[in-house]
Amino acid sequence: MNTSTESVRNKIAPKMEQRLDVILDSIRDIKGKNILRLDLRKLDDRPAEFFFICEGESTTQVRAIAENVQKRMKHEMGEITKNSTGSRPSNWVCLDYFDTVIHVFYPETRAFYQIEDLWSDAVATEFDTL
Repeated sequence: MNTSTESVRNKIAPKMEQRLDVILDSIRDIKGKNILRLDLRKLDDRPAEFFFICEGESTTQVRAIAENVQKRMKHEMGEITKNSTGSRPSNWVCLDYFDTVIHVFYPETRAFYQIEDLWSDAVATEFDTL
């Protein structure tokens, strides 16, 4: 594949870029920690185009981050989750927007499941907490 075709393929469409920005900002609003975005688009067996993985310092914060993402995605993007799953207490909440999946973990639960290791061949981008 030539370089120009590769760079076009790696670009993120404006609507998707806006969606990713809203998700990141929503996580940061509630002080989510250790934020990681995985770009899975180059993988043949990908379950989505992007994963966000982050942590909350308490189960209350985990739930609050997930609720804020849902609220802002609905109000700003007009999108609701296709599926939302989570444990009680909220050690892990997974929000499925079909091509973007957000995993909000309690730190010990994240360490146990090691989602980022399962998809280590994805392009990872780490974000600072503001």
